[in-house]
Amino acid sequence: MSSAPPVFQQALGPAWNELGDVIRRHYTMRPFSDDYVCVRGTMSEVWHAPWAALLMPFGRLFGALVPHQGTDVPIEVHYRCHPDDANLYWDRVFHFPGKPPFHFRSHMEHDAGQGSEVIEYVRFGIGMRLAVSAEDGAVVFRDRGYIWRIGGLRIPLPLGLFLGTAYVEERPDPTDPDHFTMKMLLRHRWFGDVFRYSGRFRLGSQ
Repeated sequence: MSSAPPVFQQALGPAWNELGDVIRRHYTMRPFSDDYVCVRGTMSEVWHAPWAALLMPFGRLFGALVPHQGTDVPIEVHYRCHPDDANLYWDRVFHFPGKPPFHFRSHMEHDAGQGSEVIEYVRFGIGMRLAVSAEDGAVVFRDRGYIWRIGGLRIPLPLGLFLGTAYVEERPDPTDPDHFTMKMLLRHRWFGDVFRYSGRFRLGSQ
């Protein structure tokens, strides 16, 4: 049985205990294990700027962008660990009306050399460095730039010039101990919001 702490506990250290209970519960998955959690909810908004359609072919190639828009979109998020590594795997499944389920898959690794940073990887070794913090019970992720991992190298990529800077938070819902809200915003310094989505989720028995 793995004794390693969860990925975000490694990144946050003592600040892990400042997270709301529902946030800790759905991320208390041990590296090198077969731990699994699923949360279900509704995205009140999934949106992207009209010109962002130009980025969609690249997003589909790397599996990094949600190509559809909508309101009140059902979603489930599957979180898994794997017995052979220390990563946290995500599979976000969006159910847009009239379309096949859209999967946004990635995995996160704690960057031990950078303290509170994790790196979220999509296909072909493309990753986003994220600073993790605990703020008023919420877990907050702030973009620290993109990289391309090739073998043992991490090559910085200037993707922020096109995509902007990401901000993500998951915050306990004060009205219900088993619910939390989340939002993701990708904002460009000159062009404004590029992508955004937000919703409310329930953590129930698995």
